[in-house]
Amino acid sequence: MVERIVMAPQGPEFSRMIMGYWRLMEWDMTPQALLGFIEQHLDAGITTVDHADIYGDYQCEAAFGDALRLAPALRERMQVVSKCGIATRAKPQHAIGHYITERSHIIQSAEQSLKNLATDRLDLLLIHRPDPLMDADEVAEAFLNLHQSGKVLHFGVSNFTPAQFALLQSRLPFTLATNQVEISPLMQDTLLDSTLDQLQQLRIRPMAWSCLGGGRLFSDSGCEALREELKTVAQETGADSIEQVVYAWILRLPSRPLPIIGSGKIARVIDALGALKLEMTRQQWFRIRKAAIGYDVP
Repeated sequence: MVERIVMAPQGPEFSRMIMGYWRLMEWDMTPQALLGFIEQHLDAGITTVDHADIYGDYQCEAAFGDALRLAPALRERMQVVSKCGIATRAKPQHAIGHYITERSHIIQSAEQSLKNLATDRLDLLLIHRPDPLMDADEVAEAFLNLHQSGKVLHFGVSNFTPAQFALLQSRLPFTLATNQVEISPLMQDTLLDSTLDQLQQLRIRPMAWSCLGGGRLFSDSGCEALREELKTVAQETGADSIEQVVYAWILRLPSRPLPIIGSGKIARVIDALGALKLEMTRQQWFRIRKAAIGYDVP
């Protein structure tokens, strides 16, 4: 059974690994096929789903909602995460891409996500990216409005620096539940820039996106040394795939990130769960780190 993790003091409880729906529109599924996919990962113990208003040019949430309407009772078996705060040119009224964290936009975006996702509440709402024009008091007002109305149960951020995280937290009467950040052997910045240190200090669990580097790990010629090391560690640990090794590498971090799985193939989703059983030594972890960045520790 997949472990469940309390994300933060006063925070929600999520499945140890999370199903990400960033690329849902690329999977080309009918609502019925998507419903079957949802049921399969719920049955496997992956009960937390990750969305954002902008995913799929603002189409992914609605596609997910169309599937959920076929079996509304499934909503009680899952925890739904969404994000807001980015305005992309996929909407004609946006002349350029920009960030938007005004009180009215956050509330309107959350309410639209509820309609799209066919649900009456979000378990977690995140501010998607740091906004240089973010007024922390205004964001806090939006969060409190949504919380008091019962439309959003918990709140967090994504891609925030520790200082940005602390700023918003200082305006809130409840604990931010997470900082969703990019973590992979190909993106190790947050490992040493104090982002994960802050979350470990506060006992808040990060969510890790793009764990496989958006597929670059498998295709980029510059990743050959990393792929070879991952294969070696897979043999040593008894892993079924190098994907399992990558997820185990992330799970090894003491901040205890929750990896987001981004595949629309249920076999790969189930395979990823094998990482939960792997034991990785410190030496193996640092060998993967070195293979990814090309040099040893100072």
